[in-house]
Amino acid sequence: MQQLAEVRPPQATQAIYSSQGVKLIERGATVDQRLYDRLMRHQLAAPLEDSLEAQDSVSGRVLRATAEKLIERRPILGYMLESPTVRATLLDALEAMPLPPPIAFKLSVARDVHPALFQYNVCAALIAGWLATGPNALRYDVSMVVAAGMLQDLGMMHVDPVLLQPEGTLTREQRRQLYSHPLVSALLLERHHEYPRELIRAVREHHEMLDGSGYPAGLTADKISAWGRILSLAQVVSALLRPGRGLSSLRLSLLLRTNRHQFDVDLGERVLAVVQQLGRDSVPATPTEMASLEPVASPANKLIAMDTLLSEWPGERANEANTTPARRAGMAALGQQCEQMRRLLADVGASADQLTQLGDGFDDEVLTSELSLVAQEMAWQLRTLTRQVGRRWAATPGEALPKALQDWVRQVQDCIGDLVEI
Repeated sequence: MQQLAEVRPPQATQAIYSSQGVKLIERGATVDQRLYDRLMRHQLAAPLEDSLEAQDSVSGRVLRATAEKLIERRPILGYMLESPTVRATLLDALEAMPLPPPIAFKLSVARDVHPALFQYNVCAALIAGWLATGPNALRYDVSMVVAAGMLQDLGMMHVDPVLLQPEGTLTREQRRQLYSHPLVSALLLERHHEYPRELIRAVREHHEMLDGSGYPAGLTADKISAWGRILSLAQVVSALLRPGRGLSSLRLSLLLRTNRHQFDVDLGERVLAVVQQLGRDSVPATPTEMASLEPVASPANKLIAMDTLLSEWPGERANEANTTPARRAGMAALGQQCEQMRRLLADVGASADQLTQLGDGFDDEVLTSELSLVAQEMAWQLRTLTRQVGRRWAATPGEALPKALQDWVRQVQDCIGDLVEI
């Protein structure tokens, strides 16, 4: 909001009062930086966004126009929306989605201050709507899934702006804000009767994963709604299609093949089929393009080390006689994730045994680049796994993790520290 007041000052749609009933500004006033600072010195009678309107506020027409441009620029969206009927249905849904003034204002802030986030969510809305379509799909359900995809990140408007930057190390407090933004998004939507409970639930679940590794609640497969599963996959696909992500189709194919335990299998297969069709119709990546990807030093050796660490998960050693049932269940769940990740490495030809048999194949530039991508993706998954260890053990104040778990986490961090921020 502060940044919007600097670049495109909004206008008050009604008089704004303090909680003591003192009128602070009149209706129609332009809220520039000076007025915004003045308002922030008071406790307001109502949320500020309820009383403001942005210049050229986001409307259904704006959403439709933005979506049409994205479809033109991102080939995979064109393949997904190849059917004129499906394309029209999703564009109509965006244009007709409910936009109470406070929600339209927040989307306007995103468009004007964080345009990458705004376009990311328009893309996620289209992908989510496409995933929701099918022979038995109700038009209303599809339209609400589209709306959920568009609104899932409203909570990001209330976090530290650093979290909206592409790079940077997060503090514990910033990470807490990031993990809580789905809850904030849901709370913002609950204030408006236009949005059904199913939509709000899906927004709350859009970062949950089937294996329980997501956030904010760490839900597993049977606890995540159908719409939540759709949003979970749609937001990841949209992130990989952002401008500047080289060879996004290859990255997406790899992600879907190495994360089958996290996403709905049927939904993932639908996306993978489109990626494969796009790959058949496109010019193959050249060795030069593959080499332009972020290289990993000795990716095969790195993957062998990762596979070995996964095979050495010390869950049983952590289950001492006085371990609570909840902790036993948590350690068992993490052990299952380790096994799933090992199976996925084998599925993409990157297990320790398979890589050892490659021999001189490590000298192939294209293979090295592909293995680098696999290593980078697995490093992210391993980092998520190490963070779950402490959460699932739920140590009491002053209590340390069992030494076996501490040692394993440290070894994993040493292995992946040059690939991801620990």
